[in-house]
Amino acid sequence: MDETHDGRTTREGIRIHEAADFSGMHKAGRVAAGILDEIAQHVFVGQNTAEIDRIITDLVAQAGAKSATIGYRGYQHASCISVNHVVCHGIPGAKTLKNGDILNIDVTVIVDGWYGDTSRMYVAGDIPRKAERLVQVTYDALMLGIEAVRPGNTFGDIGHAIQSYVESQRMSVVRDFCGHGLGRVFHAPPNVLHYGRPGHGPRLEEGMFFTIEPMVNLGRPETKILADDWTAVTRDKSLSAQFEHSIGVTATGFEIFTLSPAGRFHPTWG
Repeated sequence: MDETHDGRTTREGIRIHEAADFSGMHKAGRVAAGILDEIAQHVFVGQNTAEIDRIITDLVAQAGAKSATIGYRGYQHASCISVNHVVCHGIPGAKTLKNGDILNIDVTVIVDGWYGDTSRMYVAGDIPRKAERLVQVTYDALMLGIEAVRPGNTFGDIGHAIQSYVESQRMSVVRDFCGHGLGRVFHAPPNVLHYGRPGHGPRLEEGMFFTIEPMVNLGRPETKILADDWTAVTRDKSLSAQFEHSIGVTATGFEIFTLSPAGRFHPTWG
């Protein structure tokens, strides 16, 4: 389904949604976030990521939703699972989790035509101190970016809030991947960069829907794509972390569509 049925589009091609559309995004976001809540108990030492993905596939079906990723550009899994130095788009497989592994699990579902897209970090066993700090900085960076969302601000304000904080912690923001618009489509304008300058880029307007999903590396920001054409890893093999929320711009600020129903968005919570 396309998004030409109502509302309007900015000159940058960004969809401005109607007030009634927020409820559809909240419903889809709750389903995606609930699946990530449920999967937490299945992340443990000795587990393999293919089994985690199988469980996610079942949870999507049980929720009466549809996976947005199965069949997307040939992808055949209901999740991306990115372990340690994998930045994003990790393909579930037979490799088992070891004590201290950190992993991002990314799920997108379609509910009544609306897309719910979110990811968060998990830990198998005991989290090493440097990994714990990376995860916390990445979470804090996401929330600082979200706090910059209000009408009249720019996408550059969001990116600057994230970048300036991450770099103050002597870590780096990945430049090769970004957030994106969504709604009744999976990916749409704008590209939501996680770095930038204040006051630059399109201005935020009430009714914009998009993801903010910073990827933060302990080392340098450069990435490379493996031979499978999906998996992105840090070039220097440093650890990477990511959190993602789907956001709607309101008259006074923002609404987060993908809040964790169980309060488990952070691996040390719940």
